[in-house]
Amino acid sequence: MDPLSDVLSLLETRNSYFGGLKAGGAWAIDCPPPDGVKFNAVVEGSCWLTVDGVGKPVQLHAGDCFLLAEPRAFSLASDLSVKPVAAEDVYRFAERGIAHCGESPDFFLIGGRFSFEDDAKLLLGSLPPVAVVSGDSEQAAVLRWALQRLAHELDVQSPGASLMVRHLGHMMLVEMLRLYAGGRERGAIGWLAAFADTRISAALEAIHAEPARRWTVDDLAARCNVSRSTFALHFKRRVGFGPLEYVLRWRMQLATRELRRSNASVSAIAQALGYDSDSAFSHAFKRAVGCSPRDYRTEPWPT
Repeated sequence: MDPLSDVLSLLETRNSYFGGLKAGGAWAIDCPPPDGVKFNAVVEGSCWLTVDGVGKPVQLHAGDCFLLAEPRAFSLASDLSVKPVAAEDVYRFAERGIAHCGESPDFFLIGGRFSFEDDAKLLLGSLPPVAVVSGDSEQAAVLRWALQRLAHELDVQSPGASLMVRHLGHMMLVEMLRLYAGGRERGAIGWLAAFADTRISAALEAIHAEPARRWTVDDLAARCNVSRSTFALHFKRRVGFGPLEYVLRWRMQLATRELRRSNASVSAIAQALGYDSDSAFSHAFKRAVGCSPRDYRTEPWPT
């Protein structure tokens, strides 16, 4: 399994929501900070997107998508001069998940929100507050197809629509992450940026294939066919921290899943992840997560 699939397979959604907005005329909506990751895609028409604390407004056209990885308030508008109304006042009257604003709709937007049960910092920490993906590129063909299917399922509400909407929404999320990673934004820092960098991706694949191995910087540099010093420096610049720190964080990501999802003992989990003793594993876990493995297992689940 590749690293992106690895991480996404661990991020099981606590809950998800999908819906749409049809608007027309002069309109504007203020939306509160989302709980979790939120994406929206324009099916028809265009609008202005303004995200709190992030640069200038961006105009979105049919096929364009945006992803919010941080809980920031944002607004959507046909014209930046229009006074916005609160989203809750619009979505309170939604029918079959579709809200309406203004008259004679010429704008259609669909979106979804995902909140995750486990720590999602490895993935979400690599994303900017807002990522915009253009629908014009050839690479966005899958995204356009999924967008049209999702719009159809929301609009028609055929039998099994809720399941189709959920799976199509997940497909769009993965495709947006793939497109963002493949964009290789200049100077981007984080896990997704490293995934698209051939000077680092081989090391990530090796770590994910054998997380329990006693990796050294020399071993990982050899996988990438570069010198130790060059690899270590480039990895830190691209990811934001060193390669052995990444090994630790990925092991702890696996450990949190096992502690929540299985009855395996702490000792068994420690050994499976390459630790010789419970104390070494517990020390590493507490440094990364903030509590002991046993305390993590007994903490109540988020609701």
